[in-house]
Amino acid sequence: QVQLVESGGGLVQAGDSLRLSCAASGSTISFYHAGWYRQAPGKQRELVATITIGGSTNYADSVKGRFTISRDNAKSMVYLQMNSLKPEDTAVYFCRLFRTYDYWGQGTQVTVSS
Repeated sequence: QVQLVESGGGLVQAGDSLRLSCAASGSTISFYHAGWYRQAPGKQRELVATITIGGSTNYADSVKGRFTISRDNAKSMVYLQMNSLKPEDTAVYFCRLFRTYDYWGQGTQVTVSS
């Protein structure tokens, strides 16, 4: 059973940066694709970014050029570097590992004030 724990969220001002981290335990993450998703109040959960086992990345149009997803298989970590944050980035951010099985973390709150 894989467990995911996100960290790094917080309250920041527009234009600031944050780095989210996702620590995985129970299995090596090299067997899984990984992703970051977010859910704002009253909205559906949406994809932010994904990174495949091979390292290919994909981003939502709303974050392209501002966010960067990365992974460190040796440390069982997945990261999301978020730059030039906007108020509309405010949401709970979730980490996901997926392939044959699908695992989600509990989420970390990111709040961007204007």
